[in-house]
Amino acid sequence: MRAKDGYKGGDMRIVAVTACTVGVAHTYIARDKLEAAAVRRGHEILIETQGNVGIEDELPPEAIQDADVVVLAADVAVARQERFAGKKVVRVPSVVAIKQADQLIRKIEEKLGASNHG
Repeated sequence: MRAKDGYKGGDMRIVAVTACTVGVAHTYIARDKLEAAAVRRGHEILIETQGNVGIEDELPPEAIQDADVVVLAADVAVARQERFAGKKVVRVPSVVAIKQADQLIRKIEEKLGASNHG
């Protein structure tokens, strides 16, 4: 779900930023895998990408404020991280979001005590 679409309902509210060293393929693959995993588990997710074209689908301040957790799936420094001050932040390489998105979401559920859907 792109940031501009807004939250649609779910157990946990997640905001995420994906970014890779080149800022092309892995950034968008990580976005798609995280989104699919979160939706499968019944959670709301908004994802911003940061790459060679800059910031796309920038996370709205109210989404960040309402989020239960921030996932930074990035291989480079994420721009404007100060937006996430005071939030629970999970940092992983983009390859984790690409290859182990379901496990990542389950681990976050365990840590936050969110509902488990199987």
